[in-house]
Amino acid sequence: MLRRAALVLLGLGVAVGVPLGATFLPAHLDLADLPEDLVLPAASPPDGLAVYALTTANVGSTAMFAYRGGSPNEPRPFAMTAFLVEHPRGNILIDAGTASDGEAHFEEQSILMTALSEYEPGRSASDQLLEAGIATSALTIIPTHAHWDHVSGVADLPGVPVWLPAAEADAISGAADGTEVARAVVDPKQIRRYAFDDGPYLGYHHSHDVYGDGSVVLVPAPGHTVGSVVVFVALPVGARYAFIGDIVWQREGITKPAERPWIARWLVDHDDDAVRDQIAHLAALDRRFPQLVIIPAHDARAAAELPPLAERAARD
Repeated sequence: MLRRAALVLLGLGVAVGVPLGATFLPAHLDLADLPEDLVLPAASPPDGLAVYALTTANVGSTAMFAYRGGSPNEPRPFAMTAFLVEHPRGNILIDAGTASDGEAHFEEQSILMTALSEYEPGRSASDQLLEAGIATSALTIIPTHAHWDHVSGVADLPGVPVWLPAAEADAISGAADGTEVARAVVDPKQIRRYAFDDGPYLGYHHSHDVYGDGSVVLVPAPGHTVGSVVVFVALPVGARYAFIGDIVWQREGITKPAERPWIARWLVDHDDDAVRDQIAHLAALDRRFPQLVIIPAHDARAAAELPPLAERAARD
């Protein structure tokens, strides 16, 4: 079905004189220039801080739609993953994944998106947290952005604070395209606006250090949406992670680097040029700091490198 739909799209492109097929071919992106003296910022993460993956659903597609140069014959699951940061001063859910009725939210998306992918339901973040004995009373949700597949799970977590930068909160209240599910599931009373009131961080001009210890640092990364963010996490064992939301969908977007094909950008991105700048910066960080593990929100392989929340429950 997916291959037939792709061929229909390509045929339509030719029919209207648009070189749509060329947008699926590889295209070179330059790396950003990083200052020579740029180093990983100091961090003092507390003992007990850990990160877990909570895959809530998968959306089946192909590599062709994930990044330019991807094969139409290579199936790619797009994991709808939330990430739990267990911190002694309060737990953070980076993105909320899809809700228990997430398939209904998927069906509300564009005809092209639903035609080119297949929803495979899983278990909501709320159910996984409950099973692991994680109380939501000390939980904060920090979405990388407010698209449906990152906030759908908020529906199952009523009353839990949702941290958003002003730009993304304003996009929701202003009924921006792509925020329909956010407006339906996020109670305005849940929203806590935050500012990037701390200094530079890894080449980003501003940041917000959530706990003041360098363990969880938020930076503005607009492009995919007007208020997208990257969440940097430092663990006591020395591991470093960058949760980048949908700046790219799969790791090849960083390792090649490569943007999404035009049809995908047209469907989901707010500002193509800004997304390219974000990719160029992250790709440069990836090469400079191999100990920094970059986690796109929808790369099932990247999520699999983190322990699932069920592993924590089994350990306890």
